[in-house]
Amino acid sequence: MTRQRLAIPFLVLTLTLVSSILLRAGGSAEPAATGSKAAAIERGKYLVNFGSCNDCHTPWKLGPKGPEPDMTRALTGHPAEMKVSPSPTLEGSWGIAAANTMTAWTGPWGVSFTANLTPDRETGLGDWTEEMFIQTMRTGRHQGKGRAILPPMPWFSVNALSDEDIKAVFAYLQSLPPVHNRVPAPIDPPEGQ
Repeated sequence: MTRQRLAIPFLVLTLTLVSSILLRAGGSAEPAATGSKAAAIERGKYLVNFGSCNDCHTPWKLGPKGPEPDMTRALTGHPAEMKVSPSPTLEGSWGIAAANTMTAWTGPWGVSFTANLTPDRETGLGDWTEEMFIQTMRTGRHQGKGRAILPPMPWFSVNALSDEDIKAVFAYLQSLPPVHNRVPAPIDPPEGQ
């Protein structure tokens, strides 16, 4: 068979597939955008899981095999109802300590609480814009311009992601059910530390 004779069936197959896709999409660009949004959400979910975001932003509980993230509270941050005791004195080679939930951390910076990453408008990321989220990951500043993001948040590692990947993480977080959970403000270290 000549190349021209092979090209015709290939062209027919291609047109059939494109027509089929357009018919299922209703012939508009809207479903294509939805498809790319779904793809971004899936990519964001992959990055959140790969980046171990649940290790700090999901409260831990004691499970049958020991401590584990409580996925019924996935990415909700430090539980508002959990009050932390005063920071332990860290000496010798100890420089950091964490609460049993892995959502409150103490060190030379004071006490930090992991944020609620769900799209709750009052207590989470619900009123954040994509640009604020990107700037936060790029600058290490709350909403891209506020207070410094405290340890253990590895914003300087997340900073290495492309804008598209950070947008995908934001799309995934925005797709979660909003959970009202007001995380406490950070606590400064005692004077003289």
